[in-house]
Amino acid sequence: MKFDPKQIREETRRDFEAAWLAGTKYAGERSLNDKYPRSLLRLGVGKPHPVFETIQKLREAYLRLGFEEVLNPVVIEEAEVKRQFGKEALAVLDRCYYLAGLPRPDIGISDERVKRMNSFLEGKAFSKEAEEVEALRRTLHRYKKGELDGDDLVFAVAESLDVADTEVTKLLDGVFPELKSLAPVPLGSADSGSGRSTLRSHMTSGWFLTLAEVWKKRPLPLRLFSVDRCFRREQREGEIRLRNYHSASCVLLCDEAGDEAGDEAGDEAGAGRGGVSVDDGKEVATGLLLQFGFDKMRFRADEKRSKYYIPDTQTEIFCHHPRIGWVEVATFGIYSPTALAQYDIPYPVLNLGLGVERLAMILHDADDVRALAFPQFHAEWRLSDLELAGLVSVAETPCTAEGEEIAREIVRVCEEKGGEESPCEFLAWRGCVSGGGEGKGEVEVWVVELEEKTLLCGPACLNEVVVHEGSVLAVPRGKKEWEAVFEAGVPTGIRFLDAFAALAARKIELWGERGEEKNCEVKVKMVRSGADVNIKIDDLAVRFVTSWKKKVDLRGPVFVTVVAKRI
Repeated sequence: MKFDPKQIREETRRDFEAAWLAGTKYAGERSLNDKYPRSLLRLGVGKPHPVFETIQKLREAYLRLGFEEVLNPVVIEEAEVKRQFGKEALAVLDRCYYLAGLPRPDIGISDERVKRMNSFLEGKAFSKEAEEVEALRRTLHRYKKGELDGDDLVFAVAESLDVADTEVTKLLDGVFPELKSLAPVPLGSADSGSGRSTLRSHMTSGWFLTLAEVWKKRPLPLRLFSVDRCFRREQREGEIRLRNYHSASCVLLCDEAGDEAGDEAGDEAGAGRGGVSVDDGKEVATGLLLQFGFDKMRFRADEKRSKYYIPDTQTEIFCHHPRIGWVEVATFGIYSPTALAQYDIPYPVLNLGLGVERLAMILHDADDVRALAFPQFHAEWRLSDLELAGLVSVAETPCTAEGEEIAREIVRVCEEKGGEESPCEFLAWRGCVSGGGEGKGEVEVWVVELEEKTLLCGPACLNEVVVHEGSVLAVPRGKKEWEAVFEAGVPTGIRFLDAFAALAARKIELWGERGEEKNCEVKVKMVRSGADVNIKIDDLAVRFVTSWKKKVDLRGPVFVTVVAKRI
């Protein structure tokens, strides 16, 4: 709330303590539905996906190790795979996805087709020689030649025939069956004169193409990394295997003098060292994994002995999963001269590929990579107590400053006088309720209990809604049996009294707007559910509580009555 600095300075000069205490009236106060923890739903704070969170950490880890980030090609020509893997190429291609596209058919327009077209186009009677039909021929020919994209075809045909595009959709389906019976043809097939294309099954296919151009244009050593998708045609996906996964891959290329450690004359650290070795792979892997808190890892010679690696350099790296045990997270090796020579690369290259999803499984204690990566595979649906608390709100709230004040004053009176014996009544608020009509004027709001030998408020009036271990409860503070619930649970900050006061204030606002002369009475008696006292629980929370056989227990004798009268 805005204040006058000059006035505050004067009040401070006269009485600092009084001016300081008066500062509370300038602090904002949210409505019940905007208070914590419901406000969490409107903060706009996102939640990262565990895979992409791990990717970001890996990128930062590589950069701290002195590697430069690059993008490698995703689409790899079949000929390049054969060039890289030699006699193993067939096995590699067997797990590759080939790219394909729909062929562009050559569509003729006969008299019969023109007749069928007319049957789909209301009010049209084209002949084969009509200008519109000729324009359609040109459009279909442009589509065949690739001058017109498929997603523009409907619009272009509609423009040619001067009809609505909604009519064209039916026309294409009924008159040109060639367009819906097309079968995909591999891109770059033999009849096109170019090689067929695949999606890379692992990052190595991209590294050869990148290194072939980069090694001779950059000072050595080269330290490059890329974190990106790979696609592998697995027979089936499993707990630790996906068809579409992320690889955090790097390469290290040094000349015969080694890396910078051996560039200076007389530097003993580089003496006698040339190129790259298995120890470089272990160092890079350890440097990466140490940054994720792994101080134990296992290196094991890979029995597969891929031919694009130098013999006996291919090494698997394992990290320990707290529930699964040792999990392979990465592999490294030194590219063989037999593969590198196909790209005129004259130095051995260390390559390390780390499976992002495998690493994320360990970091997030997941035992199924499918459930970790894709929400539709989540075996267990969990909402924290904090998330549940944010899904509990007040259904009706006042919309005006006067209404907010009425609600606060109702709460104040009930807190101060709730234990008074009845019959009794207490003035909570006097003022003008916003709204039009002849009835506009001053009103009084009273908290009343006319029945004898009871109290102004029922014993559950101050019960507070708290979420504890997945259950939503309304229990009183200050009682020993509920201390553990408040200590371990998440209070919502909503009491029965707060919710009722908000409802009463809103109804008084509406009463004032209507200009009614008759008193406005709002009461609550025995509460058997949240709806009885203006408390709303989101359907998502209800589904969760029901699914996990938890409970929603919002019950109790509240017994509060509020009456608004015109003066």
